[in-house]
Amino acid sequence: MRRVVAFRKISMHTDLLVLGGGPGGYSAAFLAADAGIDVTLVESELRLGGTCLLQGCIPSKALLHVARVISEVEELSSDWGLEYPAPNIELDKIRQRKEQVITNLSGGLKQLAKRRKVKVITARGVFENSTTMQLQGDDASLPESRKITFDHCILATGSVPAMPSAFEIGSDRVMDSTGALQLTDIPESLLVVGGGYIGLEMGTVYANLGSKVSVVELLDGLLPGADRDLVKPLHRRLSKLCGDRIFLNTKVSSLVEVAEGIEVTFEGAEKSDVDRFDRVLVAVGRRPASNGIGLENTAVQLDERGFVICQRNQQTADSHLFAIGDVAGEPMLAHKATHEAKVAVEVILGKTAEFDKLAIPAVVFTDPEIAWAGLTEDQAKAEQRSVEVAIYPWAASGRAQAIGRTEGLTKWLIDPETQRLLGCGMVGPGAGELIGEAVLAIEMGCEVRDLTESIHPHPTLSETLMNAGEVFFGTATEIYKPKR
Repeated sequence: MRRVVAFRKISMHTDLLVLGGGPGGYSAAFLAADAGIDVTLVESELRLGGTCLLQGCIPSKALLHVARVISEVEELSSDWGLEYPAPNIELDKIRQRKEQVITNLSGGLKQLAKRRKVKVITARGVFENSTTMQLQGDDASLPESRKITFDHCILATGSVPAMPSAFEIGSDRVMDSTGALQLTDIPESLLVVGGGYIGLEMGTVYANLGSKVSVVELLDGLLPGADRDLVKPLHRRLSKLCGDRIFLNTKVSSLVEVAEGIEVTFEGAEKSDVDRFDRVLVAVGRRPASNGIGLENTAVQLDERGFVICQRNQQTADSHLFAIGDVAGEPMLAHKATHEAKVAVEVILGKTAEFDKLAIPAVVFTDPEIAWAGLTEDQAKAEQRSVEVAIYPWAASGRAQAIGRTEGLTKWLIDPETQRLLGCGMVGPGAGELIGEAVLAIEMGCEVRDLTESIHPHPTLSETLMNAGEVFFGTATEIYKPKR
């Protein structure tokens, strides 16, 4: 019998190398492979999916679903006369379910890569120059030289949680968002440092699971940068969930581990003392993963925050390299990354393409959800653009009344001369599912009448998009607000 001996390749070349297996990276790899390009995807994690699937969007939404169910049961008990016993929380099962969701989706991506003949290498990639990458790892598929050459590379390395050095005290009681998603335990008390969407989403999860959650924010409002009309209903509901433990205009000056937990020193208008917590979640933002990958060996340029500078066609200052997703700049959103991936691949294929979107939707998956797309009121003021604002309160919605969630609103920003829809914001349950209609309307250049003349089903929350348009004309029947 002849013995077959497998030899490791001395060298490896690919037409397109994709560095990073998140939503942007795997989308780019799959699109390019479908177009007939030889593609190799390099990812340091053992599974595809990136931060979004493995440590971010997907697991957090799974846990937020659990939190929402607990909250709804409490609402039925207090508001509707349906009594239920207190939930028996089996943390192991919750973790197992969360991990199963991740496993199912990452396994699906693995199969899709295999079917498309995308070569996936588990390794850490470091640029040696503009067309060569060093591969660091133990993957059996690595070439003997531990190097791969390429014609083009799409950089999709994403971002990582920002952790100020003052908070790096070497304690596992101090967590970033990745640590919080591990759901090691349900601490009796949890301090969330940062009132952005990550901190509020994870704070919502832990509060509904039973933790006494406090939130501290350096600025004068939660969700800095979001429309204040949208934030107010959320702030009111979070105040009920957290009690009087939301501290604005306040900073954390130090963290010290003690036997009983983490001792926190506060300085600010709403809290200026020392308090103790079982755990602390630091959620002060994310930073691009652009360091330590050898970009200094290429012609790629970074801005002062570490984002890769690229043109509207996603090409960097190095003609061989493109950048997409979080590493290419804000907003750091998975759906932005996938669309940038399409642009980059089309350009590599020789087509004329650029990332030119009027409306990139953003969603905060708290309860209530906040979603917006297109021009915001703050942007309009900064750009000195004339807009007319039309707001429809959900208290006038039959569906909102029926489900007992009347705190929401829908808001349109409209060009007063052309009556084109420029921006939309929503707050309320399911706002993230509803914002898609607004994105389509803005991208298509719809006028308000296009919206109001489109029949929406009744009774639904989607009606509020049409109703807000009717407010502009002074024809909303459920509220009395004649047009000025």
